[in-house]
Amino acid sequence: MPLGLIALAMGGFGIGLTEFVIMGLLPEVATDFEVTEAVAGYLISGYAISVAIGAILLTAAVTRFERKKVLLSLMVLFIIGNLMSALAPSYEVMMGGRVVAALCHGAFFGIGMVVAAGMVAPNKRASAVAMMFVGLTIANVLGVPFGTLLGQHFGWRSTFWAITGIGVIALIGIAALVPVTDAGRSASGLRGELGAFRNKQVWLSIVITILGWGGMFGAFTFIAFTLTEVTGFAATSVPWLLVLFGAGLFVGNILGAKAADRALTATLVWALAILTVVLVVFAATAESKAMTVISLFLMGAFGFAPASGLQTRIMNYASAAPTMASSANIAAFNVGNAFGAWLGGITIAAGLGFTAPIWTGAGVTLAGLAVLIGAAIVERAESKPEPELVSVG
Repeated sequence: MPLGLIALAMGGFGIGLTEFVIMGLLPEVATDFEVTEAVAGYLISGYAISVAIGAILLTAAVTRFERKKVLLSLMVLFIIGNLMSALAPSYEVMMGGRVVAALCHGAFFGIGMVVAAGMVAPNKRASAVAMMFVGLTIANVLGVPFGTLLGQHFGWRSTFWAITGIGVIALIGIAALVPVTDAGRSASGLRGELGAFRNKQVWLSIVITILGWGGMFGAFTFIAFTLTEVTGFAATSVPWLLVLFGAGLFVGNILGAKAADRALTATLVWALAILTVVLVVFAATAESKAMTVISLFLMGAFGFAPASGLQTRIMNYASAAPTMASSANIAAFNVGNAFGAWLGGITIAAGLGFTAPIWTGAGVTLAGLAVLIGAAIVERAESKPEPELVSVG
């Protein structure tokens, strides 16, 4: 495994930590800045919106530059954003730091995954992409609980100082270990990158990502309420159950990537199909603690199993100019987050109970599976050679 992949994974770990650790620190942040919990929550939604914007606009602005230099610049931006958060004298400066850090998120993952895929043989691309996602999964499994613990014991600013330090380590690692290649930039520039979107399979890939990821995230967004109000777990058990979910993410990411390297479309089909079944079983048996524990792990595993495959799929169809398409798909993951959470919130507001988001997630995932199968059928039909006309007589 190229050492450069580890450096990229470290960057992904820091970015994942920045995105998620704030959830466990909101009470301390709200108290420090004397704002309500709802206003403090904008630090999460503001970050998510900035990720989607940065993934498109920032990537479009840097397509002509060598990719390693872009990654280093993005990591500097990440360090500045977290430094602003650590030093923030006010809520407004804190929000500014979150926005600055978020702007690099989508572009770093989008460009980093193109670089990672170029560092390995073609039959190992999904595994290389998975290394970028490993950082995110470790951030969920270990980083968020320990980051929250650090912030609770030494003040929430200490967590952002730690993340800033991680950014510096990633910056040094990328500078030292990620190679500069002849394919280091988009030769066709922005026009060529945008030309990749003429391929209908690129758009179908984005839709599949939104639906496939949105179904799982819609179920996950309100999982704490499901665990406490439906299953009957104590609130103190929720963090450890989320670690179990995170362990499922980690396992699914690794195994899903290996399977995608062997058979990409089949892996995506099976992963989304099994995830749909898992969500249905979870919703139907949520009152059972034993079944909930099993379902939670499997939801993480099969929810994340298609992640690297989805990213590889869009890069394959935009192979001549993959940078913008790759970043657009990172934005699609975040759109899926928001879409799934929005649908889940609607079902709860309608009084359908805390298992309703899981049922809804199953339906959304099933829709993603249907689009994937339809896209595969279209591709097969278009690749079939036209029959030759044979003259008779």
